[in-house]
Amino acid sequence: MSFDADLSTLDPRVIEALLSLQGDAGVDECIDEAPVDRFAAFEAQKEAAAQRAASAPAPAAPERRGAAPPPQMPEVIRVDPLVEARKAASGAADLAALSEAMQSFPHSDLKRGARNFLFSQGRAGSRVMWITDPPGPAEDRAGQIFVGPVAGLFGKMLAAIGLSPEAPDLQKAVYVAPFLPWPVPAARTQDPDVAAMMVPFLRRHIELAAPDFLVLAGPMVVQALLSKSGLLSLRGSWTEVMGRPALVSLPPGMLIQNTYLKRGSWEDLLSLKARLDV
Repeated sequence: MSFDADLSTLDPRVIEALLSLQGDAGVDECIDEAPVDRFAAFEAQKEAAAQRAASAPAPAAPERRGAAPPPQMPEVIRVDPLVEARKAASGAADLAALSEAMQSFPHSDLKRGARNFLFSQGRAGSRVMWITDPPGPAEDRAGQIFVGPVAGLFGKMLAAIGLSPEAPDLQKAVYVAPFLPWPVPAARTQDPDVAAMMVPFLRRHIELAAPDFLVLAGPMVVQALLSKSGLLSLRGSWTEVMGRPALVSLPPGMLIQNTYLKRGSWEDLLSLKARLDV
């Protein structure tokens, strides 16, 4: 059925009414004179898209990337306390510098529980350097290497052979230094690490004090400088430390606790005096 009416003969109001009717019916575009097969056009579009896909070059394979490497941990710098002690000791040009180096040495925890730093007593340059074991709690509290009855006995021992830490004459003076300037807890006296890192300071102390003779009075001192144990069996023997004659003897504190040892200690003093008188 076709409608070929000449619209030019229609009343414009009729035409307007017809167009309004078309709009109300949902007509939104004009109809071509010839029908269009929309399904065929869709199939043609699909076939053209497939041909284009077949002729297109294959896409490059995406680059395969592994998992991100774990973050690098900062390198841990390990410090050897013995090496550091050797550097600090060798860098001390005099006794004052050595004292400062020992006080500022960061790898010994003994100073954390100490009240005082006991470096030496007497005059450097004396012919005799008397090296004792570390001070005890009483000495640390008093700030002196020997205190009480021990100090009294030590003074008498030296006076018996004409020596004294306070003697103005270096020929009669004694320079006293503890192996360690701080007390060592009883549980750690046998710990080799406690002593090992401080030996370089002791050896430098001997070099700078420059005595003619050494007296090693204590088991820790003997172990540190001679690598030997058994103080009582070594007592009275002469050896050599850093090119200097060294006498192994007993500390005055041991003599007070064991009076029977005083005879042997007196023999040591006489042996020292004989060397000094030569």
